[in-house]
Amino acid sequence: MKNMTIVLTLLGYFAALLLLSRMTTRHATNDTFYRGNRQSPWYLVAFGMIGASVSGVTFVSVPGMVNTIGMTYLQTCLGFVLGYVAVAFVLLPIYYRLNLTTIYTYLQQRLGTRSYKTGAWFFLLSKMSGSAVKFYVVCMLLQRFVLDDIGVPFMVTALVLVSLIWLYTRRGGIKTLVWTDTFQTFCMFAALIFIIVQVMSMLEMNVVEAVKVIAQDDRSRIFVFDDWLSKQNFWKQFVSGIFIVIVMTGLDQDMMQKNLTCKTLREAQKDMCTYGLAFVPVNLLFLALGVLLSMLAAQQGVPLPSAGDELLPMFAATGELGAMVVVFFTIGIVATSFSSADSALTALTTTYCVDICQKPADERLRHRVHAAMGAVFVLFILMFRAFNSTNLIDAIYILVSYTYGPLLGLFAFGLLTKYQVNDRWVPYLAIAAPVLCYVLDAVAQHVWHYHFGYELLLLNGTLTFAGLLVTRKRNVP
Repeated sequence: MKNMTIVLTLLGYFAALLLLSRMTTRHATNDTFYRGNRQSPWYLVAFGMIGASVSGVTFVSVPGMVNTIGMTYLQTCLGFVLGYVAVAFVLLPIYYRLNLTTIYTYLQQRLGTRSYKTGAWFFLLSKMSGSAVKFYVVCMLLQRFVLDDIGVPFMVTALVLVSLIWLYTRRGGIKTLVWTDTFQTFCMFAALIFIIVQVMSMLEMNVVEAVKVIAQDDRSRIFVFDDWLSKQNFWKQFVSGIFIVIVMTGLDQDMMQKNLTCKTLREAQKDMCTYGLAFVPVNLLFLALGVLLSMLAAQQGVPLPSAGDELLPMFAATGELGAMVVVFFTIGIVATSFSSADSALTALTTTYCVDICQKPADERLRHRVHAAMGAVFVLFILMFRAFNSTNLIDAIYILVSYTYGPLLGLFAFGLLTKYQVNDRWVPYLAIAAPVLCYVLDAVAQHVWHYHFGYELLLLNGTLTFAGLLVTRKRNVP
C-alpha cells in the first residue's frame, strides 16, 4: 500500500510539471531557453529560488545534523545573508550592464579567452558533480523505500528520473523553470510544515510548547565562539557562508541564470535579497524538525540512525507518521531535488552551447547537448553511488571547495585588480590550486591534526588569485 501511494504521488506530480511545461513553451526560442526573454516576474523567481537553493540534500540532511553539531549550521546560514547582499549589489550590476547570457563571458572580456574557457569548464565539472550529489538523494530514497521491493535496478531509477527532467525542460528551458520552481517550492513548504505539525501531534505538543521545548534542548545550540580548532567555530562558519554564496550563487551560471531573466537590474536585486533572507528561517525549521524527530525517537524507544541523513526518512518514508506524511515527504523530497536538478541541466546546456561551442543561435545543437548532458548526469549519479561514504551535505561542500575555488580566484582577480593575466597560464594555475589544497589538507591532518572545513574554499581561491598575481603580465598596469 505504501509503495502504491508513493508511485501514484510521483505520477501526479510529474503530470503537474508536464502541464506547466506545456503552458510555458509556446513560441519558445533559444532566447526563451537561455534567458526567458527577460520577462520573468521577480517575485516568482525569488520564491522559486528558495526551493532550487534548498535542494533534496537539505530536506534530508539538515534535520539529522542536530544530533552531531546541534544548530550550528545556522552560523553558515547567517553568512549566506551577507553573501546574497554582496552578489546583489556587486556582481548583478556587472552582469546586467554587460547584458550577459552566461556569466563566464565576463572572464573573456576582462581576462582573456583561456580564462573564459577555464571558468566555463570548471563550472561544468562543479555543477555536474554537485548536482549529481543532490539528485542522488531522491534516487536513493525511492530505491531504498519503494523500488528495491519491486526489483527495479538503481540504474533504471536514475535514468527514468533524469529523463523526466529532460522531458519538461527540453523546450522552454529557463522560462519553464521559473514557473515549475515556484510550484515545487510551494510543495516543499507544504511538505515541511505538514510533517512538523504531524510530529508535534504525536508528541502531544502545540506550537508554543514545541518552541519552548526545542529552545531548551541541548541540541539547539547555535553559536560556537570558544573553540578555534572546531569546524563549527562561528567565524569559520560565518565567513565560509558568505563565500559559499558568492561562489555557489554569484559565480554559478545555474543560480544566476534565473536571476538574469528578470526585466531589470532593480528587480533582480529585489529577487536576490528576498530569497537570501529566507534561508535562516527555512533552515531553522528543518533543524527544529530534527530536534522534534529525535524526541519522538526517544519517546518510542527507537535508536537514532548512525547516519544523520536517515533520521527523517526513518519516520517519514516508512509510514511511521501515517500515510499522508508518506505522500507529503515524497512530494517534498522530489520537489527540492527536481528544482535543483532541472535548473542544473538547463545551465549546463547553456554554458556548453554558449561558452564552449560559442553557438548560442544553433537550436539543433542545443537539443543534442541537452540530451547528452542528461546522459552524463546519470553517469555521475551512478559514480557517486559507487564511491560516496560521507554525509551528503558535507560531500557537496567538499566538492565546492575543490572545484569552485578557481572560479573564486578568477573572478576576484578580475574584479579587485586592474592587472592583465598571463592567459596561457590560467588553466594550469586553476588545476594546480585544488591539487595543492588537497596536499595542504593532508599535511595539516598528519602534522597538526587539523582538518580543513568549509574554509578550504577560501584557501583554494586565494591560491588561484596568488598564482594569477605572480604570473600576470608585467608590462601592463
